[in-house]
Amino acid sequence: MQERYRTVAREGVHEIEINRSRFLCRLAPAATEQEAQDVIQRVRKEHSTATHNCFAYVIGADGGVQKASDDGEPGGTAGVPMLQMLLRREIRYAVAVVTRYYGGVKLGAGGLIRAYGGAVGEALDALGTVTRQRFRLVTVTVDHQRAGKLENDLRATGRAVREVRYAEAVTIELGLPDADVDAFREWLADTTAGTAALELGGEAYQDA
Repeated sequence: MQERYRTVAREGVHEIEINRSRFLCRLAPAATEQEAQDVIQRVRKEHSTATHNCFAYVIGADGGVQKASDDGEPGGTAGVPMLQMLLRREIRYAVAVVTRYYGGVKLGAGGLIRAYGGAVGEALDALGTVTRQRFRLVTVTVDHQRAGKLENDLRATGRAVREVRYAEAVTIELGLPDADVDAFREWLADTTAGTAALELGGEAYQDA
């Protein structure tokens, strides 16, 4: 698995104008290919009168799923440069849809490639990106008496606490880099005098 990847910080739209053609780039996070397709359909419905709605998306921390569409523009002049911009910026789990309203001036193949790729690049700059780091999910179970102090200590030492649940005992879920698990196990035993239980879960990503 990838140790980290970058994705778009939030969904949004950035517009540029080139030779009277308007290019509106919508960027959105997409956890699955279906989510990416949902965004594309939403944009197509919203801009049904546009000349073109071209798209590109990359799903998977390793970029395993990649798709692009020129939506009627000359082959290779829209979707591919959009996809290349996402890959060059190491963007994952994201979809870009560039809507073009034709302004009456032909841009030529080179102009289209620069316009579509540039629209994605400018949108990434405008909307921002976040880096997500791979973590091991860890669940700590502790008695109520020690839970408050333990949670404070975890947060004070910069541990990524994800969830705290109160029942007969208190369970605290957090994310740790794999390399930190053994040291954390020792720290937990010292801090709770050996009374806390630790359970390792699967792997996930969260903001670095």
